[in-house]
Amino acid sequence: MQNSSLDYLPILITFLVAAGFVATTMFVTHILGPKRRSKVKMESFECGIEGQGNARIPFSIKYFLIAILFVLFDVEVIFMYPWAVNFKDLGVLGLMEMGLFVAFFMVGFYYIMKKGALKWE
Repeated sequence: MQNSSLDYLPILITFLVAAGFVATTMFVTHILGPKRRSKVKMESFECGIEGQGNARIPFSIKYFLIAILFVLFDVEVIFMYPWAVNFKDLGVLGLMEMGLFVAFFMVGFYYIMKKGALKWE
């Protein structure tokens, strides 16, 4: 069976309907929405809590470090899912490869533990 441009027509229609819905919704809400601007409405709003001080003050880099480490180790765990699904098909070689992967994973984890990256003070 040969592929043709008509095979992609449903995808194109779906894309056009979705884009049209987004554009229409944004246009209609902009036209029909309220336009009352005031000083109170233009102030920063943070979860109902009054803003305090300057937002530009520096704070501990530990927060960002923990977030980056979480993403790093979370992505590594994602790589384990296909291995777990195909565990029986991969055999002993697949087990050894995953063992090596986990060993590298643990070396990195040991390194960040020794550096004190996870100690929150």
